[in-house]
Amino acid sequence: MLQLPKAIFITGIGTGVGKTLTSAVLVEALSADYWKPVQCGNLENSDSVVVKSLISNPISEVYPESYKFKTASSPHYAANVEGAKIDLGKCIPPDTNKTLIIEGAGGLLVPLSHSETIADLIGTLNAPVVLVCRNYLGSINHTLLSIEVLKQRGLKLLGLIFSGPNFLDNEEIIKHFGEAVILGRIEEAEEVNKEFVKREALKVRASFLKQFLF
Repeated sequence: MLQLPKAIFITGIGTGVGKTLTSAVLVEALSADYWKPVQCGNLENSDSVVVKSLISNPISEVYPESYKFKTASSPHYAANVEGAKIDLGKCIPPDTNKTLIIEGAGGLLVPLSHSETIADLIGTLNAPVVLVCRNYLGSINHTLLSIEVLKQRGLKLLGLIFSGPNFLDNEEIIKHFGEAVILGRIEEAEEVNKEFVKREALKVRASFLKQFLF
């Protein structure tokens, strides 16, 4: 069996597919730490704030972002509007002995500048990827395109986590063409709270145990 990586990068097939909830579930499941390098918009209730509010274990740390922008937009645009430039060299992971869950912004090709994307950040951090997929009409294409980008960039895909229920045979056909490991599914919830995250974390932890020794 493989050993769980020291860092795992959480990206998605698009915006709003469940990256932050998945990050919280993985932090809880693995008693991991959390870091979001770039936050755009909603600073009062940022993804870091949300993750911190959803975890129950007493040892996980939520580290401050490298860049925070008030503008709710693509990072390259937010940085430009606010007179800044995102430097990948300044996105330095916190020093921790625990597994570090790193959450990206949007999908793999979201631009951080006019020359670099989230995929470039992943390459710089040298962190394997968990791809969050939400099932909807068109998500097969979006998921397989994301997997192709990871392959082309030489980035390691640990596996897929699905958010919400299956749609038609999406998951089966994605597994077939993407040749990817499915690490689990996070169900829909009427209310997302600590209890929900703890329940989902138990399921995801069991799934990870099948793949990794930790």
